[in-house]
Amino acid sequence: MAEVIGIGGIFLKFNDPAAMREWYSSVLGMQTNDYGVLFEFNGDNSPNKGQLQLGTFPADSDYFGKDSQQTMINFRVDDLVAFAAILEEKKVKIVDTLEAFSYGKFLHIEDPEGNRIELWEPVNEGFSESKEPKVVMR
Repeated sequence: MAEVIGIGGIFLKFNDPAAMREWYSSVLGMQTNDYGVLFEFNGDNSPNKGQLQLGTFPADSDYFGKDSQQTMINFRVDDLVAFAAILEEKKVKIVDTLEAFSYGKFLHIEDPEGNRIELWEPVNEGFSESKEPKVVMR
């Protein structure tokens, strides 16, 4: 079924993302990576490991869309290609094209108020080990 299945990440802008990653690691003891803080979990009925990313972005990042948008939510989707077709039928504004990486597929949309939302179909195997940079759409 093509639907949102959870939250894949919460993204925040910071003046010094590297310093914030260091703070989350050294002060709160969180596992950090090139993108921020990674939380891993297993569902009771799932053999696959899940992830939730607390992303640390530069304050001047345009990845969230408008400068006024200070946070962006990432929703996990179980079948992004099928879900994108549903969104198109519902006339949802799709910001870019679907992109695939070793750790999943991504697509950005906007809600009715123009807030950018990231959709992610994760590839659970090897995600936490990946250092592959995520391509940012302009």
